[in-house]
Amino acid sequence: QVQLVESGGGLVQAGGSLRLACAASGRSFSMGWFRQAPGKEREFVAAMYWSGGNRVYADSVKGRFTISRDNAKNTVYLQMNSLKPEDTAVYYCAADSKPSWEAAPSTDANRYDYWGQGTQVTVDS
Repeated sequence: QVQLVESGGGLVQAGGSLRLACAASGRSFSMGWFRQAPGKEREFVAAMYWSGGNRVYADSVKGRFTISRDNAKNTVYLQMNSLKPEDTAVYYCAADSKPSWEAAPSTDANRYDYWGQGTQVTVDS
């Protein structure tokens, strides 16, 4: 069983930064960040393995967002810079408890079997 608790959301001006954190308990192999804006489907943002290696990003956030982890704290972070109004959404972290030998973690939400409660990020123009 994996439990995930997100923090760090809030209101920020366009061009600003926020850092989201996801504290995890239990064993998992990869962690992902997803987001869902009002009236839209949940979409992939970023993912990485706890062991390190390749990190994957959605094209819309590449170069602006960075996913990282602190294994000692069992916490995954999403540093978001140069925020845009279209980044406004509820952000969810997710854990995949199944081992994978792929070069990069999955971008498919269906792969992830544990989800946090979500944290709201609002970017004001």
